[in-house]
Amino acid sequence: MKNIKTQGFILIDVDVVALNNAGKNTQSNYDNAVATKTIRKNGRSYVYVSGQAWRYWWRESLQKHFGWKMSPITRESKIAFTEANPIMFPDDDIFGYMKAPKGSKETVTRVSPLKNSAIISASSTTPVENVSSMARHEGDTVLFGKQEYSAIMKGMFSIDLAMVGTFSDYDRTGFKNLSKVLLEEAEKSDAEKIDDPFVLDTKGKPKKLIRLAKGTRQKRASDTIQALKTISGGAMQANNMGDVTPKYIILATTTTGNHPFSHIIGNKGQRDEEVVFNFEGLVEVLKDYKDTFDGTVFIGRRSGFMDEIANSLETLETMAGIPKVKILSVNEAIDQYCEQMKSQIE
Repeated sequence: MKNIKTQGFILIDVDVVALNNAGKNTQSNYDNAVATKTIRKNGRSYVYVSGQAWRYWWRESLQKHFGWKMSPITRESKIAFTEANPIMFPDDDIFGYMKAPKGSKETVTRVSPLKNSAIISASSTTPVENVSSMARHEGDTVLFGKQEYSAIMKGMFSIDLAMVGTFSDYDRTGFKNLSKVLLEEAEKSDAEKIDDPFVLDTKGKPKKLIRLAKGTRQKRASDTIQALKTISGGAMQANNMGDVTPKYIILATTTTGNHPFSHIIGNKGQRDEEVVFNFEGLVEVLKDYKDTFDGTVFIGRRSGFMDEIANSLETLETMAGIPKVKILSVNEAIDQYCEQMKSQIE
């Protein structure tokens, strides 16, 4: 079983948005004021979208544009869980789950093959408060405030391709993926049993994994990445609609879980408010991790976004000492990477 991961890095470019709010703004002079999510680093403020919100947008895109049948949710008092059936429901497979119903002795969990960061502004960003009003009624106008910002924002994700459509039933948190009933159903279906190359039983023999058909696994992994073309979301879209599809993307398959592209975007200026592309840093990681890349590295850029780096990026296609690189549009990069990825899945 090949231990390979998809490593993805994206940039989005948004203007006058409030993508992920944080509740009441206690610093505002208005009672009805909402704050956006911000975090501080090195004394500077950065806006961000939580990883959970990004995953929500991702699920919505997969459901609406790829016909994924989402796992139903059960609510019990203060807990909620999905069906925990990754054989039938692809979102249980890709996004993971934990199901521990009250009164049941069988708890099943699955570590998500899809892992993602928050989406955070690439430079220091200070939201501004916009005061709006409701005045279509008799009497005094009702004022309310909301924070808005413009920013280039970065995010990372990884998909464990070896674990897509592949399940264990070891009695260990995160590894008991299937209930007894599902395990029996899987054994009767077209799923196959394969050796786990990393886990041995008490006799030193490989434990077994249940693996779905190759075509199913290829489709689930490909759909997940293709969904980035149509992903949408964010708070206050009625008045602050923003496009959250990638304007720049890197897609690569690696043989390690290490994500190499985290620092190819930086900032400069007196208040770190100007975004800069770290081309030297990109070349450095391509050279340093050359032996861990499997196949071509695909880079996509939307025309009109960071046009100043276009010529530098083109030089990567003929540069010696790095993996093969292809420079394309964003959607072409996604399409061609997905075709490569399908051929890499065993």
